Amino acid sequence: MASFATRPDIDSMPFQLIDPASLSGDPLDAEEALLARAAAGDAVAHVWEAPASLVVPRSYQRYAALADAREAFAQRGCPVWLRLSGGGLVPQGPGILNLSLAYPVHAPMGALSETVYVHLCRILADALNSLGVLTHWQAVEGSFCDGRFNLAWGPGDDARKIAGTAQYWRRVPHADKDAPLYAVLVHAVLLVDADPIEINERANAFEAMIESGRRYEEMRIVTVAQALAYECFSMPADLRERVRAELIERVKEASPPEQ
Repeated sequence: MASFATRPDIDSMPFQLIDPASLSGDPLDAEEALLARAAAGDAVAHVWEAPASLVVPRSYQRYAALADAREAFAQRGCPVWLRLSGGGLVPQGPGILNLSLAYPVHAPMGALSETVYVHLCRILADALNSLGVLTHWQAVEGSFCDGRFNLAWGPGDDARKIAGTAQYWRRVPHADKDAPLYAVLVHAVLLVDADPIEINERANAFEAMIESGRRYEEMRIVTVAQALAYECFSMPADLRERVRAELIERVKEASPPEQ
């Protein structure tokens, strides 16, 4: 771990890739481990997949039916996990790849929130561009966990969400003038070759069970595989591994955003 007295400038530190096997399968526990590394002065990256499941922010605890719905979905083989960041429900499962970055930030709470999002989106966009999929960031109404910094494919109102993003800031306890003020965790969920119909049906079924009033549209999302097909590019047989390799390569070339 970096020493605050001797560590290099944060924005010149390369990300250290974390072995997924070293972290808990519970996303909340894994996030805590990444934040602990960031609070200690490290910049870390985690590229990972999860079995069929749903992940919701802790704000969903306001729904009275949440506990019963989580139990019902767990019995179906689809656990529902809590996460630290805000936003909405996110599906997980085969064909979905995740990228989590955590690093210390010398800035007031939220001051660099847009910079943090753009930095993550550029890593994702560069990786996808190398495969022939051109993307940009924008809101996509009707998609799960919609936000201004979705990564989207397609023009204007016809754009579809290919990745969702979220971030979480935590004050570092007992920080002094040489320590980071915050540990930041930023996360992306990338749809590689998942079944859009299945993940939307699963997400909508859970939202209906907790009576949240939310409903998502399958035509508002797109996978990397679909985007390649629409562009008439040949489909690599090892698409998931290709996407993973490109993401890892871009992460290795990156460092935290300038502060």
